[in-house]
Amino acid sequence: MAWSGAGQAQSAAASDPTDAGKAVFKRGNCVGCHKWHGNGGGGYGGDALSLRKTELSREQIIETVTCGRPGTGMPFFVRGSYDTTKCHGMSRQDAGDQMPPEANVFLRPNEIEAVADYVLAHIKGKGEPSYAECTAFFGDGSRVCNIYKEAGHAAAPSDNNDKAKP
Repeated sequence: MAWSGAGQAQSAAASDPTDAGKAVFKRGNCVGCHKWHGNGGGGYGGDALSLRKTELSREQIIETVTCGRPGTGMPFFVRGSYDTTKCHGMSRQDAGDQMPPEANVFLRPNEIEAVADYVLAHIKGKGEPSYAECTAFFGDGSRVCNIYKEAGHAAAPSDNNDKAKP
């Protein structure tokens, strides 16, 4: 039985429920500060914290993405944060000069939940980034991942790599 467009999208998402979150991680430019691997580092908002080392719960990640972090470069991703909806118990006036920046793109609640699930499944609690994680993020053959392969972080060779060797 063939499904129409919406059904197909739901079926594809069901194959890996965190794919939607990875897409939001890219589209929301989380990689701009937290990097593809989530280790953090410098970005336009300053030094982002490591999502690999975070101790935040799912609910806390959702709140952080929704409301940003007052006094830091972590932006808020929901239209009306601090205005129509209090964040961290504060209005825009309460936040004052600690008001976080507005993100370049706003996200819907289901997108924020998806990115939180992606972080929990693929980033939080992981060790150093690996070649396998890099290719899972960027796709096979990405030259970005060569640094992990050359640095001795390569995962076991895939079937595709085995076939290419004599």
